[in-house]
Formats: sequence, structure tokens, C-alpha cells
Amino acid sequence: MRIDEIINPDPPRLLLLFDAEQEDILQIAGDVLGEPYVCIEAIEALGSHVDACVIGICNALLLEPGLLREGRRSIITTHCLDVGDQRDEALTEHCDYEYLYTRSPFLQRDLARFLGFVLGQIKPHDDLKGKTRTTLLSTTFPDIRSALPNLDILSVGADSVELRVDLLAEPGQRNLDSRPRVPSLKYVGEQVMVLRQRTELPIIFTIRCTNENGRFPMDDPSLSYHYLRKALQWGCEYLDVELWLPQDIRQRLSQVKGHSKIISAFHDFSGTFKWTSEEAQELFRQGAVYGDVVKMIALITKMEQNYDLETFRSGIQSAYTHPPLSGLNMGPIGQLSRTLNKVFTPITHPLLPIIAAPGQLSAAEINERLHSMSQLPSLELLVMGDVRTTGLATFFEKCLNELSLPHQIVSASRSSADAISRMISKANFGGAVMCPPLPTVELRESMGMSEAATAIGHVDTIVARSSKGAAATCTADNATWKGIRATLTRDFVPSAYGGRPAILLASEESYAAAAIFALRSLNVETIYTIGFKARSSAASHMQYFSGLDDLKRVTPPFVIVSALPAEKSALVTPLLKYYGRNGSDDPASSSSSTHSAGKVFLDLSNGLKRPDPVAVATALGWAAYGVADVHAWTAVETLRLLVGENVPFDFVKLASGNSLVL
Repeated sequence: MRIDEIINPDPPRLLLLFDAEQEDILQIAGDVLGEPYVCIEAIEALGSHVDACVIGICNALLLEPGLLREGRRSIITTHCLDVGDQRDEALTEHCDYEYLYTRSPFLQRDLARFLGFVLGQIKPHDDLKGKTRTTLLSTTFPDIRSALPNLDILSVGADSVELRVDLLAEPGQRNLDSRPRVPSLKYVGEQVMVLRQRTELPIIFTIRCTNENGRFPMDDPSLSYHYLRKALQWGCEYLDVELWLPQDIRQRLSQVKGHSKIISAFHDFSGTFKWTSEEAQELFRQGAVYGDVVKMIALITKMEQNYDLETFRSGIQSAYTHPPLSGLNMGPIGQLSRTLNKVFTPITHPLLPIIAAPGQLSAAEINERLHSMSQLPSLELLVMGDVRTTGLATFFEKCLNELSLPHQIVSASRSSADAISRMISKANFGGAVMCPPLPTVELRESMGMSEAATAIGHVDTIVARSSKGAAATCTADNATWKGIRATLTRDFVPSAYGGRPAILLASEESYAAAAIFALRSLNVETIYTIGFKARSSAASHMQYFSGLDDLKRVTPPFVIVSALPAEKSALVTPLLKYYGRNGSDDPASSSSSTHSAGKVFLDLSNGLKRPDPVAVATALGWAAYGVADVHAWTAVETLRLLVGENVPFDFVKLASGNSLVL
């Protein structure tokens, strides 16, 4: 991952609509975006405010909704479902997006994810394109709320979660023949809201027509369009668009999809479909016109049809670089194709009420079959450091067992370049995790270095890519900075930090190096240091604080990061109090009607702290995070690097007992 590929330099231009007495959503949006916000009383006042400002107006004041577009802003209408349903479809037609929410503990986090995606700052598809294999969890609950208690476990090994709209059952709504009917848009919107609040995975919004074992009528394609169009407004990352829909509908969806991606889907339940036919080639070409992914699924009766699919897949991959093909066969005989497919393979889980399609497998079952076919060799993963203190080896073993991965954990009590050199010469070396990390100078001669490892100067992860019978090709990397960045952006969009100052405390630059790289990836303006002078390549972006006068001369920071040891962590308290009291003096908030955004504090120290700086910061109104969150996110990123599998943040916290140390 190159740092220049993830910087978001452009501030958002946003117009937020809210219901009566719900104007506090404007403040939350301002905090999430790190932007000043202002509430106006007439749409004509739009032009009098700066582009970077988040502007809000009550829905009741919109006498002429047609004027909304004159502001040339992204328009989001918001509705709090805790205080009655005030959704207005006529007004929503004039908006780009519709955000539904409840006043849950997840509100700011959920809004950050929503805004980050619809504004193009979070790009899950780009991340998934780089993976060797991707999966989607097919939910089969009539009410997604039933999945919430186990959602973190259900999601282990999944890269996305599919909301099967046609399997939802709205209470009290059935046809005269007692069959469930298409759930209402209001009910589906609530289901999307609930699911997004509780998962970090991208959502695939899927509807199925009656000919494909669903409920949406074939004789009314406009109904399908209406639901899919709403899914775009709700910020669903993927739309499953059936190929039978008229071309003009598929074209219109493509034109208004924004940052969402379209999965062009074809299903054949006849049992007579032939992968060797010209029809199969033509169906792929049709799907590729508007699809970012083409999915083709057929019901088969003979094992040879799996081989036909693999021949078809190979031909498509040779002839086309885009879009990727997800090709599957249904039924027990088709399970081989589910094992070999590498793009958005639907997976199930024993805790789901039913499987979504005949022959569907879990992530663990797919890994077991790949191993039995010699497509997933058993590797040795080296965990170096005090295993009992860090809990790393035990945690990784839990994850490997949950996913039925055949790898073995090899523990070493001390990180050393010699031990790594001995391991990487083995054909079954699968990578390494080091806690504490090793300096890059000790490994530079034996393997390649990522941009992050080179800049940070320390390696905490070695990524190995093996080929049969040969030693692994190894790359030294650093996952800690990704854990820091993920923590800082869980409740804020990345651009919130852009162009804003930061303060970083540490006794040595090396202790703060990962934080420096993470802050630079967020495009902070200047990093002011306390406790050390920067001498690395990042020094041009940093300035040393030598005394109290320096604090008074600079713009209040958007974020303070403390990399001090636990016994010195209390030294950050005066800064938190000073900027907590004086932070409102930001010149950006000079207007009496314009409000400034909140501030962020991150404590990276391990061990007992008295007083706890996170508690102090929280009491002073900071959005405060501790090192446990960083460790959990770092574990998520480490597993992605080592074994290519996705394990949710909440599962990491659950499985590790919040005791990981990295």
C-alpha cells in the first residue's frame, strides 16, 4: 500500500437535511468530517458559506426542494427512526443519499463509515481487488436483527456480507396464498441500517426475481429498479443486479451508482446450461457492459460440468482483464466450483438458519477442501516474542482453528534476525510476527522491504508468498501503522485529519515512528513533537515544541497522540486540559453561527497508568482511544497480510479477551 494512494486531500462539500428537532445530527456530521458546520434557515443562504463547510437545513424549511441542486453539493437527507418515521420519498428523490439512523452507541462510527464511503474516501472494492480470494456471507435471516448476537463469529473469513432482500419477512405481511411477499422499502431500509451499524464489512444488496427463486415479479422490472436505486441512496457498497433486467434499467443504475459497485448476476436453474456454449460467452460480455463484477451461476447434474466451468473461467481470464468473473455451479456436485472460485464466493455458516443456495459451503469447509486438493499447503507461521505476555500465539491459533486453516504456529521467545533467516529458507515458511519489532537494518539484506517498513524503520510482520517446492518470497512489513490509522478513522473520515495539525509525544522518535507514518497517511499538516526532535525522512513535516510559548502560537491540534511509556503517560494531561479549554479558538470557527469540529486523542502506552489519560481525555470531551484498540486493529491487518483472511475487529476483541499486545 503506497501512502500517496490513500491520502484524501479534498474536503467534502455537503448539504445535510434533517427532521424537526434532530439538528444535532449536523454536529455529529461536522465532528465526523472534521469540518465546521452551520445551520441555515433558507435554501437561498447556501451560496454565502465556504465550500468546506457542512451546511444543514431542516426538512420542514424546504419549500422548494428543486432548489437543492443549485448549491452543487452532495445532498444527504437524514432520518432518526427513534422518533417516528418521517421519511419523505418525494423529497428523497431530490437527494443523492438517504441516511437512516438510531441513537445507538454506534451512531458516530456508523455515520463515519457511511460518509467515508459515499464521499469516496473509503474504497472497499479497491482493497478486495488485491486479495487472492474473496468471499461473501449470504445472510438468510427473515429479520437481520436475529443475526446480531453472532454476527462477529458469522463474519470470520468473510470479505463482505450479502443482504438477501427477497428472504426478508416483514412481520404481518403475506400474500393471500400465505407466501411471503416483497418486503416494504421502509422495512428494507431499516434492515440495511441495522446491518451497517453492526458490521465493518461492505454490504451486497441482493434481490431475486421469481424465476431465480426470489420474490420480485418478472413482469414489473421497475419495482426491482426502485429497490436497487434506494440501495444506492442508502450507501450499500455493492448492488447485485440481475442480467434479465432491461438494459435501460441496468444503464440507469450504472449512471447513478456513485462509489457503489455493480455485480452483474446471471442464474440458470434449468440444469441444461452449458459453460462450453457461445451463450455463456455472450452472457459474460453482456454482464461486463455495466458490471464491476460478473457473476454466473448454473445448476448442474454432472461432475464434468465443473471442469467445463474451469475451462470457461480460464478462457475469460485470458481474454479479459476486467471485470473479474465469479463463476459457480449449484448443487452438491457443484461444490468443487465453489472451492475453486476466487471472486466473491458465497459462504454459509452453521449458525445461519438455512443455506442461501444448494451446495453452499462455509469458509472453513472451503479451506479444508483446498487443503485436501493440495491447493492450500500447511505452512509454519513464526510468532516471536514473549508469547505468554502478548497472547499472540494463542489468538492466532484460535483464528486458524475457526477458519480450518492447516497452518502451524511456531513460537520463539525472542525476536532475532538469525531465527528468521533459518525459517525463511524452509519451503513451508508462511510468515512471521514479531513483538517487539525488529529494526529494518537487521533484515534488509535477506528480504524486500515495504514502503511502510522502510519509513518506520521497524518490521513487525514478514509476509511470505510461497510457490511449490521453492523457498518463500518474503517481504518485511509493518502492520502497526495500519492499526493506528484504523483506530483514528473508525469514528472520523480520513479527510477529517487533512491539513490539520497534530501533536505527538514520545521519548524517542523510534517509539513514535509508526504513528508518524499513520498521521502522514492521513495528510496532516504539521506534526508538532514533544520529547524528541525528528531526524528521519519525515522531519520536513514535523516541528519540535521547545516550550509553552510554542503551544500558544500554533493552531489547536485536531489529534494528539501519546507514545510515551505508561509511567510517563500522565505528562499528556496538561495538553489535554489546555487544548480542551482553548480548542474553540480555532480561526475556522470565528463566525458565531458556525461551529468547529471535535478533537481526537490516542494513547499508545501499554501497562498500568495513573491517571488513565484516555479517561482524562474522555472527561474533557475528546474522542479518546487506547492502545487495546490499536492492538486489535493491528491483529486484523496482520492476519490479512499473513494468511489473506479477514477477521472482524469485534471478533478479535472477543477471541483475545482484550489482552493482545503487539
